[in-house]
Amino acid sequence: MSQHFGPEEIERGIVALADAIRERSAGAPIALVGIRSRGDEVAQRVCNILAEEDRELAMGVLDISLYRDDYEHLHENPKLQESDIPFAVDGAHIILVDDVLFTGRTIRAALDALSDYGRPAKVELAVLIDRGHREMPIQPDYVGIVLETSRLDHVHVSLEASDGEDKVEVVLKKPA
Repeated sequence: MSQHFGPEEIERGIVALADAIRERSAGAPIALVGIRSRGDEVAQRVCNILAEEDRELAMGVLDISLYRDDYEHLHENPKLQESDIPFAVDGAHIILVDDVLFTGRTIRAALDALSDYGRPAKVELAVLIDRGHREMPIQPDYVGIVLETSRLDHVHVSLEASDGEDKVEVVLKKPA
């Protein structure tokens, strides 16, 4: 049993993120930092919308593979990708962007990785999908889509640039 969401819902979620960021940041300089993989694509799409207005806007990408505390996701040969933060992190207003927020562990790792680049003035969190079930005290500042899931459900996000299509599939798991 599963639920599906298509390109229209994803686009609405991305626009909702951009609108909320635009409203709360009120034209102040911001830097979006997308977490690989797929958070970087969400960040780029939000950045494209925000770039339509007159504001100082920067974009970066963060690979957190070596900062994670759940190395089983890396398998035997981790696919490490380069981080690209082409702006000064010290004193910046940074908005970390990810595709799905679940336990909070990815964001904890991203904060650790980001601190290697400097000390931002402020860090906020934007997620395309918030599915709940935190294990850490981490909450998003901006949310595109809220999904009601059980802890055992699997949420699979596919995005156009990464996967060839925009879709979300929630595979419902029943407790054993």
